[in-house]
Amino acid sequence: MLSEKKIKRINELANKKKTIGLSIEEAKEQTRLRKEYLESFRTSMRETIESVKVVDPEGNDVTPDKVKQARANQKPLN
Repeated sequence: MLSEKKIKRINELANKKKTIGLSIEEAKEQTRLRKEYLESFRTSMRETIESVKVVDPEGNDVTPDKVKQARANQKPLN
């Protein structure tokens, strides 16, 4: 996940953009930080989804095949 410092900076730049505007350098920094945030979010979300096991009321595993395949393709942690 992104550091608290970087998230705070993203919010500072967003507020500044709404009020007085950003310089070219600040706009580039904002774009870079947003991209980094989205990559981190997507990675975290993918890991969460791939770790889910869906079970019906009868106790049968009904996890979608796509999720099972993604889980099988994961590299083991060392």
